[in-house]
Amino acid sequence: MIPHNEQLPAAATLARLRREYTLRGLSEADAPDEPWALFSKWMFEAIDSRMAEPNALIVATADANGHPGVRTVLLKNFDERGLVFFTNYHSRKGRELESNPRASALLFWKELERQIRVDGPVTKVTDEESDLYFQSRPFDSRIGALASPQSEPIKNREQIETAFTELHTKYEGATVPRPSHWGGYRIVAETMEFWQGRLNRLHDRFRYTRQGAIWHRDRLAP
Repeated sequence: MIPHNEQLPAAATLARLRREYTLRGLSEADAPDEPWALFSKWMFEAIDSRMAEPNALIVATADANGHPGVRTVLLKNFDERGLVFFTNYHSRKGRELESNPRASALLFWKELERQIRVDGPVTKVTDEESDLYFQSRPFDSRIGALASPQSEPIKNREQIETAFTELHTKYEGATVPRPSHWGGYRIVAETMEFWQGRLNRLHDRFRYTRQGAIWHRDRLAP
């Protein structure tokens, strides 16, 4: 650990931070012709490693004017159709996706010295998919989705806590309905990049680009 020195400029302190990546590599033999088998392998290795929240997905969007926004959500499903996360459709990311339905997403697993980047258009999942996931959530999480006008200004914390308490009492022992403004998005992968940290910053990077039903693979310079 580098000791903090208040007399040292921040840039100098950050410049001294160094870590070598030495766990493993990613060779052509390890990178199949299509990306989803590798995505699944890496995802379940991250889960099996017991790191905190291996499904933390950083999602970047942009509004109609190209102004970007980024935040972390939780990946809740994936298959050959893409990556699925759930949120309030009226949130900032929801509004941005309404006007500019594309996203770039990143899974970063520092414990494994790996990351995966996915880019592509975004669509809403079906109501049935959203209903099924919503009802699988803990009761309090469902109440929270009802209580929160996500991304909107609120007067104070008491406002949201009062709304939560009132809805908790209202629906206790009953089915909590999924709000019509809450549901899932699917990032439909057009490009996927797998990054494995290596010694001397000579990292392994493989990019998959989809053209119709066919994936093309390239090794990228680190």
